[in-house]
Amino acid sequence: MPGKTLFLPGAGGSASFWRPVADRLGIEGTFFSWPGLGNEAPDPAITSLDDLVAMVIEHIDGPVNLVAQSMGGVVAIRAALAKPEFIQKLVLAVTSGGLPLADFGAADWRGDYYRAFPSAARWIGAQGLDLSEEIKTIKAPTLLLWGDNDPISPVAVGERLSKLLAGSELHVIAGAGHDLAQTHVPDVADLIGAHLRS
Repeated sequence: MPGKTLFLPGAGGSASFWRPVADRLGIEGTFFSWPGLGNEAPDPAITSLDDLVAMVIEHIDGPVNLVAQSMGGVVAIRAALAKPEFIQKLVLAVTSGGLPLADFGAADWRGDYYRAFPSAARWIGAQGLDLSEEIKTIKAPTLLLWGDNDPISPVAVGERLSKLLAGSELHVIAGAGHDLAQTHVPDVADLIGAHLRS
């Protein structure tokens, strides 16, 4: 698996999110946490999704693979759009990918999120991103991982992304929900491993 692998969590923000999958794969990657999100300590320099994207782009100084969960998938797509020449492989799990989720009947995650993480930064709940046109320009081979029991990012979102991303392959894991990278580690690791080696 040439190049380094960057692991991006969702709005839970924890660098440990992808560890079980990475450990199973034997990958020593770079594991991001998101300041101010989930239970992560805030950083006065991080006040928007743009700042998270800039954080990741700083680490893209050569060939990389991006493995991303949920909101992290939006960061990954924006980083791939900014540095297309360096992106070898993309893995996007249960993400909006920058599509308007309401169009797909997705459940609004924000109430449950702020109840679980009352001190999380409010800017993460902002809406309005639609990257549908830009996504079509991404050429990196992309693995899309979805669960068939995910109200936050329904399978229809993955199906739409698979149409927009010419070099993509969608895998739907039966019985999996929004946290499939933690509840279905063997399945997710096997699929990611095959994708990164291909």
